[in-house]
Amino acid sequence: MRLVLTNCNLIDSVSPTPVAEASVVIENGRISEILDGNRSPDTRDAQVIDLEGRYLLPGLWDVHIHPEYSSPAVPSVPEQTARFGRNLMEGLTESGVVGVRTGGAANFMDVAWKRTFASGQLAGPQVFASGHFLTTTGGHFLTSGHARECDGPYGFVQAIREQMKNGVDHIKLNLSGGIMGPSWDRHHHTFLLEEELEAAFEICRQRDFKVMAHATNPDAVKTAARLGAHTVEHGYIMDEESIQTLLEHDTWYVPTLAISHLTPEQADTDLEKGWVERRAMAPDLIRRADAASGEHKTWFQTALNAGVKMALGSDIIPLRESALLEMGLWVKDGATPWQALQAATKNAAELCGAGDENGTVEAGKIADLMVVVQNPLDNIQNLQNPLLVLKDGRIVADRR
Repeated sequence: MRLVLTNCNLIDSVSPTPVAEASVVIENGRISEILDGNRSPDTRDAQVIDLEGRYLLPGLWDVHIHPEYSSPAVPSVPEQTARFGRNLMEGLTESGVVGVRTGGAANFMDVAWKRTFASGQLAGPQVFASGHFLTTTGGHFLTSGHARECDGPYGFVQAIREQMKNGVDHIKLNLSGGIMGPSWDRHHHTFLLEEELEAAFEICRQRDFKVMAHATNPDAVKTAARLGAHTVEHGYIMDEESIQTLLEHDTWYVPTLAISHLTPEQADTDLEKGWVERRAMAPDLIRRADAASGEHKTWFQTALNAGVKMALGSDIIPLRESALLEMGLWVKDGATPWQALQAATKNAAELCGAGDENGTVEAGKIADLMVVVQNPLDNIQNLQNPLLVLKDGRIVADRR
């Protein structure tokens, strides 16, 4: 049956000006027609929903996520896998997150959920899977449970081939340390040797697999871009040459502001304060995040103003809050609500290679949509608690 959504303010993620009194016609999971207020849709043999002036826009994407980290509270692989699936499904139905890209997931649980959702057995977001993230012995965030330690050129090549064999979409390489880790895991340190980097990137080029590069300092950022990384994640510390290198190589930047910005001292909205309280981060990690946040903000702003390609990834859980939290931080750090929304829709889908099918509200595209009461371009927090969420043209959440 055709579905016709009428009388909405349409934010299509193509133009920053909403289309008033618009109608969107959906057939076979795709948008077949979009009409402005001067034309009326054909409603014969259709389910019609009058949106009463509410705002219709593309569903959101989060292009840097992980399952929960290993802990005594999540003791087994089956339980961790199940909890990851619940997180993904709740992200879709509670917050309209229709697409995700993982940056490290143990036991290929992201591949499993990708296949489950793609089969139509359960409603969940489109998943682009990485499998484990690859780092050195003594590398980044080993306590997460999602790392695979590799050493030497052929150690990385073997691990990458194993990831490919198990059905991943891209390869996650951790070139450097981070904020969240033990004392020897620092974001200003680069971990891989030159020969390890060259071998890892060469096998990915040879097999046409994109590299998602965890790069947190100028050396790692520039190396990743020059070797052909599809995306650079984090970029806590950069320099002007880093920005130029990203531009020259047409490399995507995913800033993950949440990692350095969501601390008790910095949280100022109810959503942020609630998340920080539940997170209960260790004092040492709070100090490290607070110390990094100012420089992180500076290089985020520099990249945004320079025109670096950027998309939204949070690197936090749960998915029902992650994208909205990260979008709020983009706006707090100087992005407009329109820039934040594009980063979480059009840009994110394009980063994942899905821009022809997803990320905007245009005729011919898949009907992954959400409806909110108030205009998110006035206040990005208006994206909270969507009234309707559609995945592949099917209503998966209805709170009218």
